[in-house]
This record gives sequence, structure tokens and C-alpha cells, in this order.
Amino acid sequence: MGSPKKDENKGFFAAMTSGFSMFGSAMSRSVNGLLSYEGVEVINPEGGKEDAEEEAQRGRWKDEERDSYWKMMQKYIGSDITSMVTLPVVIFEPMTMLQKMAELMEYSHLLDQADECEDPYMRLVYASSWAISVYFAYQRTWKPFNPILGETYEMANHGGISFLSEQVSHHPPMSAGHAENEHFTYDITSKLKTKLLGNSVDVYPVGRTRVTLKKDGVVLDLVPPPTKIHNLIFGRTWVDSPGEMVMTNLTTGDKVVLYFQPCGWFGSGRYEVDGYVYSADEEPKIMMTGKWNEKLSYQPCDAEGEPLPGTELKEVWHLADVPKNDKFEYTHFAHKINSFDTAPAKLLASDSRLRPDRYALEQGDLSKAGAEKHSLEERQRAEKRTRETKGQKFTPRWFDLTDEITSTPWGDIEIYQFNGKYIEQRDAAASSSSASDEAADLKSIEFNPWQYGNVSTE
Repeated sequence: MGSPKKDENKGFFAAMTSGFSMFGSAMSRSVNGLLSYEGVEVINPEGGKEDAEEEAQRGRWKDEERDSYWKMMQKYIGSDITSMVTLPVVIFEPMTMLQKMAELMEYSHLLDQADECEDPYMRLVYASSWAISVYFAYQRTWKPFNPILGETYEMANHGGISFLSEQVSHHPPMSAGHAENEHFTYDITSKLKTKLLGNSVDVYPVGRTRVTLKKDGVVLDLVPPPTKIHNLIFGRTWVDSPGEMVMTNLTTGDKVVLYFQPCGWFGSGRYEVDGYVYSADEEPKIMMTGKWNEKLSYQPCDAEGEPLPGTELKEVWHLADVPKNDKFEYTHFAHKINSFDTAPAKLLASDSRLRPDRYALEQGDLSKAGAEKHSLEERQRAEKRTRETKGQKFTPRWFDLTDEITSTPWGDIEIYQFNGKYIEQRDAAASSSSASDEAADLKSIEFNPWQYGNVSTE
């Protein structure tokens, strides 16, 4: 059985049958001749196909910046631009990709509930709701900073979780992360892949995400949908993630398939997500529905996917309160991620919080942020040249490259595994830096991602 179909009388699910074709043909419009540019596709998620030219005049870019970057970006159309293009800090948010990885931990209590749950199908309801919950944060249109090789991010003081991520490769850009509490362990290797389409970019989540629930040793595998970022330069930037999210219980074979609706005319279908929890023999057991920016609900169903008599929809997750009129559209949790309140007592000098460009942007000093960003990138290039001259190779400190290669719908990825040295050596490594005094002001630590990386002769 595929994704659920809409029954207009019952009203549980939105129509899925014509979503992509409607999105592709009726929703978008190529603004030929606009400001002497050809083939500029502009999409207003709140409008139809007639207001594309008006929408193209909107957005955060100044006219001269917009024109300059459009001319520059044209030569990259069709390419993976993950780390090819240097962009101005005006489109950045004061957070790195390593920190953004930690945003998935906001509603980690859902994984705690999954671990405690005896029902194997409800276990997937909780776990998949956890996976969906981060998409409200992912819709932000500001670009996070690319991490420096060897950069880390560590979070403590949230739900009993210890979280650590590290930039394990620069070309191609790859990050690895590990989180753990008494109920679960979370491991991810991520290598985002992009394709520039002009005024939009497709983002493919090449990676592997695994969650292990400690009570029964259940292992869950997550494959998220791709993401499309619209109106990069012309118009107001917005994000959509049409497609399927699949979470599989590798221990039992049960799985949940959730379908993210594409945005249609005048916002039709936007944010909606629907699907089923299936048994190992592909029989639907529980239906799920909601909006990834508001809430999710579930209801037991029969073999045909229809709600069981005598049951009703029950909410499993809803969005927490968010700050109003926040400059970067941050949640309260995103602010905590940037805060030193969630930092350990001894903080590694490689931590993202300490980046001078990130901090300058957070303080609203775009000029300093741009200069600091350029300085860090130049330092990274210099460090690479030094390694190459000495015949040395960088290896991460907290994650080890394994022999395992995982296939995804968008390409293969080499898997990095948390090596446990973080627990054993973090305090010693931090003590060798200016963080040796636990009472010291963490903000005073100088950012140095090169301090902890290992080098070996090739």
C-alpha cells in the first residue's frame, strides 16, 4: 500500500495524486526578460502563477548585490555548490551546520517515549514524530556557516543528553554526530549534496541516520526527503521538502512512511504530512497526519488503511511556543544552542560557539563577520597547504572512518563512527587549552579548530 489517499468526506488527508505536476506547471513561472535576465524562475508560495514578476522584486538582496550574484551563479547552474561559492554574510544566520544538526534534539523526549513504549508500532509513531519535529526549524531561509575542518559543537544540559558533532572532511564537506542519554543513542554521518537550478537549489540529504533504543536494543534507520530552496536571489526565499520520509525498524522490519505534500497554488498542501506505520509484512497499522510546522496526530487503522471503529485521532507532538518577530526566525531551543548555558564546563576551543564570524553576526556586525569569515577560510587553506607540503593527512579526533559504505537514493556515503575517545579525552584536551580553569569565561576562549585534529604522514 502506498501513501494514504484523501477522502473528502473524512477529511484526514490532503490530495497527493497531482501534487508534483501542479507544483511544477501551475505554481511556477519563468520571468523572462525581467531586468534583462532570461530564465529566472520565481515562485510565490502564497500566490499563483500570475504574480511571479511582482514576487521577483522582493527578497533580502539589495539590487546591486542581487544582480552581481545572479551573474556569478549562472555559471554554476547544474552543479553541486555545497562548498564552491563564497557567499556574503548578509544571507547567513549565526549558527553553523554542526549546531543545526543539534536542533533535532529539541523534542528528544519523543525518543525517550519510544524507548519506554512496549507497542512496536507506537514506538515508530513516537520516533517518526521526533524526526518530523525539526522541520519547523529547517524552514529557516538563512544559511548556516560551513564548519571549518576539525570544528566541533558540543551540547549538554538538555534532557540528560550529551551531544557532539565534528567536521570530519572539508572536500567533500562531511559532518558526523553522536548523541546519547539513558534511553537512546543517535548517530549520523552527513554529506549534503546540492544542485543549483538557477534561482533555486535542490538539497539531497546524502547520509545515514541511526537511532538505537536502549531498552530493547531496537535500531531505527531514517531516510529523510530532499529539500528545495526557492527564490535564492529573486523573490522571498522559502523552503519546501516534498517527498517521502522513511523510518525502518532494522530489528523487526516494521517501518513508517510519511509523505510531505508539495506546496501548490496559494499555499495549498503546504506543510501537510501524512502516512502509515506498517508491519514487517507491509500491512498498515497506524495512520499519521498533521502539519510539520504545527502538530502530528495518529489513529489505529485496519488493513485497508481506514480508521478503526471506536478510535479517534490523538495528538503525539505539537510545536512549542516560538519567539515573535525573531530576526533569524529562531526557536527558543535554537537560542539555547547558541548559548553557553548548554555548553559543558570545559569547552573545546574548536566549538562553533567560539567562531568570531558567527559571534559578530549574532551581535549584528556584518562587516566584522565578513572579515572574520574570510580570515578563517584563509587560515583553513593555509593549514591545508602546510599538511600537503609535509605529506600529512588530517583525521578527525572524535569519529573514526569505518570500512562501511551506505547507499542512499542520492549517492553513496562513507560512514564515520563515534570512537568514545570524547568521553575519555575531552577533559584532558580542554585542560591543555585556555579552558583549563572551569571558572573561566567560556566566551574568552580563542576559536582554534586546528588544535585537536590529528595528522599523520601519508
